[in-house]
Amino acid sequence: MYDWIGWLATAAFTSSYFCKQQKTLRRVQGLAALMWLAYGVAIHALPVIVANAIVAAVAIWSSFAQSRPAATALDPTRRD
Repeated sequence: MYDWIGWLATAAFTSSYFCKQQKTLRRVQGLAALMWLAYGVAIHALPVIVANAIVAAVAIWSSFAQSRPAATALDPTRRD
């Protein structure tokens, strides 16, 4: 009965691979994880709920986190 939620979540997650920007990819994956979470609630599957709550939180949080370029030893503009 609730299989359609799982299929929509699968489609959303799969579509994230076509995103060109990391920020968009993570937001789409976060949305897909929220759909999987809803599916887990519908079928009363605690592991599905917990796993996707964690994935959704990290994906969404990391899409809004300030990105900092990694400094390297060969970077002439690096200031120590």
